[in-house]
Amino acid sequence: MTESRIPPALADTARRFQELHAKGNLLVLPNAWDAASARIAVDAGAQAIATSSAAVSWALGAPDGNALSRELMVASLSRMVAGVDVPVSADIEAGFGRTDAEVAETVREVLAAGAVGVNLEDQTGGVFRSTAEQAALIAVVRAAADAAGVPLFINARTDTYLVGAGDFDETVERAGGYLAAGASGIFVPGVADLELIGRLVEAVDAPLNILVGPGSPSIPELAGVGVRRASAGSSIAAAIHGHTRRAAAELLGAGTYTELADPIPYPEMNALMS
Repeated sequence: MTESRIPPALADTARRFQELHAKGNLLVLPNAWDAASARIAVDAGAQAIATSSAAVSWALGAPDGNALSRELMVASLSRMVAGVDVPVSADIEAGFGRTDAEVAETVREVLAAGAVGVNLEDQTGGVFRSTAEQAALIAVVRAAADAAGVPLFINARTDTYLVGAGDFDETVERAGGYLAAGASGIFVPGVADLELIGRLVEAVDAPLNILVGPGSPSIPELAGVGVRRASAGSSIAAAIHGHTRRAAAELLGAGTYTELADPIPYPEMNALMS
């Protein structure tokens, strides 16, 4: 991997992505998993695209949870970046590497694909790295991006509420350690209580990202307490796959077609892909 593979205007795109997280703005990300879902989201008004590791893995025939290869992830990411004209952030799970050198190579591959942000999580299979261990990993990601001359947005994810005990103090302590190591923002999935979200916004000195879906506060409510990034995660893909199952079951069962109503018309989909 050489720095010459980094797209020349990538630093400018990265700065544009940083600006979308400015105080007073809530960046809404309908997470994508392929070129079609990315283009549809942009056509609907998305200012940026973020990938979902679960949705990408499912689309490529693998389970979520660090099961997909880096090569397949980057190939999918490249197609999404090529298909849109907005900044793209990549979910790199736990870094796609066992060593610092391997994680640094992941960063270089992601940058070469044209992405300007990453999500990096702090647990694998429910086993958490310590704050110090995860901070060291974040520092590796930051150093690799800096060496390439790109102000990468590192969205440091902590799963303290998603799979952990939901401890507020631990979450804030981890956030502080991750930011000191070079993270740009903090992602806390698994939180739906608006009062708690507001407390996290006040306690975390960086843009806070919340995972949204059924049962979450609305986007205007999140904006009202100062959240600066809201991600759909795998929920759009899961909803699509749920629709696919219902449509297939209807077709194979009753032999009717109600679940096939209200599609994006064929000419419109073709035009989006052109």
